[in-house]
Amino acid sequence: METAFTRQAGVQVPLICGPMYPCSNPELVAAVSEAGGLGIIQPISLTYVHGYEYRAGLRHIRSLTSRPVGFNALIEASNRTYLARMQQWIDIALEEGIRFFLTSLGDPKWVCQRVHAAGGVVYHDVTEAKWARKGADGGVDGLIAVNARAGGHAGSRGAEALLEELRPFELPVVAAGGIGTPEQFVRHLDMGYAAVQLGTRFIATPECSASDAYKQAIVDATEEDIVLTERLTGVPVAVIRNAYVERLGTRAGPFARWMLRGRRRKHWMRTLYTLGSLRRLKKSLSSADVATDYWQAGKSVAGIHGVVPAAEVVRSFAGAAFRSGGRRSP
Repeated sequence: METAFTRQAGVQVPLICGPMYPCSNPELVAAVSEAGGLGIIQPISLTYVHGYEYRAGLRHIRSLTSRPVGFNALIEASNRTYLARMQQWIDIALEEGIRFFLTSLGDPKWVCQRVHAAGGVVYHDVTEAKWARKGADGGVDGLIAVNARAGGHAGSRGAEALLEELRPFELPVVAAGGIGTPEQFVRHLDMGYAAVQLGTRFIATPECSASDAYKQAIVDATEEDIVLTERLTGVPVAVIRNAYVERLGTRAGPFARWMLRGRRRKHWMRTLYTLGSLRRLKKSLSSADVATDYWQAGKSVAGIHGVVPAAEVVRSFAGAAFRSGGRRSP
């Protein structure tokens, strides 16, 4: 299966294991890449959640697979200390041989300059055309189209509408959101997407270090169990509705909403939310307490009926695509 994405990423299957805080543990990232897809390293998960010294963590992943892996760079510029650390992380990733970068938030121009100089490629997370324009102007090589069915920070458009909105940029586009079955994978490739990014489906695998309770919640959930909450980061995040979510509610309080409306003060409020959610989500990774945990997931839960190995997910998706038409080159 050849697409613009597989050529750029150097992989066999147009399938990404999307970066997930806190679920992107090294074993999961490596398992997806080893099976022919592309695992993406989420550096805060690698260091803060899973406890690796950064460079050592990269080398541990390379010891588990010799195939390409990617790196997720969250580049929102309001925190200069964090941005400086991200610049260092990107430089070290390049030194360690990583050549596929996925940027989220912010202006990716400086990332493109660094990565292109080393012969790598950059894809940029977008939810609509205005963010794709910023990415294209910054020199990105492709777009990750996050639709309304995604887990975590979901978009507002459906997959087909979003693809049509992004076609004028003439860049490879990856579908992200709501894909949990091989049939859905094939359908998105047939729409014209160059690849598909999965998150929730890969949480429900033995390689993911999430708790059994989290995985079972994904298996048991329906689309109607996925709700949006503002109480994690100040912007809507897709989570599984459970006792904690119902008790806490999904809308930010009056003071928080006032803070979030201010051009400058919204950064302080989002930082406050994020610090709290980082700690809570780290705890939820291994906890089985539905009374105190958030579990992020997308509407792909409707097609996930068991915990299966990551390689089996990749093989089943690839097999369905081959049976439906073999080689593709969007």
